[in-house]
Amino acid sequence: MTKADSLALYGQVMVPNYAPVSVIPVRGQGARLWDQAGTEYIDFAGGVAVNALGHCHPLLVDALIEQGHRLWHASNVFANEPAIRLAHALTQATFADRVFFANSGAEANEAAFKLARRYGLNTGDDDKYEIVAALNSFHGRSLFTVCVAGQSKYSDGFGPLVSGIRHVPFNDIAALEAVVSSRTCAVVLEPIQGESGVTPAHRAYLERARELCDRHGALLIFDEVQTGMGRLGTLFAYEYFGVVPDVMTLAKAIGCGFPLAAMLTTDAVAQHLGVGSHGSTFGGNPLACAVGEAALRLINQPDVLRGVEERHARLTSALREIGQRHGVFEAVRGIGLLLGCVLAGPWKGRARDVMNRCLEHGVMVLQAGTDVVRLAPSLVIDPAEMDEGLQRMEAALKSLASEQPHPIETTIGESV
Repeated sequence: MTKADSLALYGQVMVPNYAPVSVIPVRGQGARLWDQAGTEYIDFAGGVAVNALGHCHPLLVDALIEQGHRLWHASNVFANEPAIRLAHALTQATFADRVFFANSGAEANEAAFKLARRYGLNTGDDDKYEIVAALNSFHGRSLFTVCVAGQSKYSDGFGPLVSGIRHVPFNDIAALEAVVSSRTCAVVLEPIQGESGVTPAHRAYLERARELCDRHGALLIFDEVQTGMGRLGTLFAYEYFGVVPDVMTLAKAIGCGFPLAAMLTTDAVAQHLGVGSHGSTFGGNPLACAVGEAALRLINQPDVLRGVEERHARLTSALREIGQRHGVFEAVRGIGLLLGCVLAGPWKGRARDVMNRCLEHGVMVLQAGTDVVRLAPSLVIDPAEMDEGLQRMEAALKSLASEQPHPIETTIGESV
């Protein structure tokens, strides 16, 4: 099927909630993708921080094939071996004692928020149900999760919102102190706000959130859907910041492209979701958990995590140089391999234009809002492929800059 035929059929049969770019990938290997016409791309997007080990990693493919010959699905009426093994491996690698498996970040967060409400009502009065969250956060697309996120563009138009949610500015300690109270059942935060601009939390902010939760008997929930599984150079972001939550949610890279998510928590907290209180038909699917077990084993290695730090240094240095040469970026921020290139002056609002021009030059990047170009490449991307992607990205930015009537000079800063 040609690209034109594919896009025409897409427009006829798909619900129009997406606006996909014109490229349709058909094959991937490592850090490279190929479209229907055979055009090759260097992938700096990573499937939105999903493909932590690149495309079609042979050991993940082997794990999927092996499990595919054994058992695909049996339902949560039964336990299954891959789910048990993966849950055990996750508890061995984290603060947590218990795991609930789901299929997406939204589902993992839905479980966490329901757990928080149940925990609050079980441990406090009937009014201990408030969830405190950050403005401009992102926690998924279910009705509950868009209400928690504090971005009206995701929640407007769907009728009455879920009540009992308080929003505060991100990294504002005083604002957090003003709203967390005996009515609070949970504070939920992303260690890095990914979708709204790749903005890392301040360590002091997360530390204060931990203290406030302890003082008021509330749960601290970290949404590590984007930051988990080695993305920051530690296996999980809570380790990077040195702040341990009560609940952590994972998705994206936990399955490296196979739909899988998890909510992790402690023994004491987990007891508040008793038999029948929550569930998922496909959560803990044997195929997904077999892939997840292999992914965790591969990512949780010192050389892989150390390599994230090395690639961060190489990538951010090059991006700052490129941005300065062409006057496109005013800052490069982020941690590990979750990076945001903040667009300078006349380029503000044009993140999608930059993304599309990069695509035309054979490199895939993302946007995080309208003013930030986001990169989330494979944790094991070959340095030579990274350099090639940077060359393609610079060609795209040079092309854009040549169309700007008044090029600007800018000094690129670092924002962590």
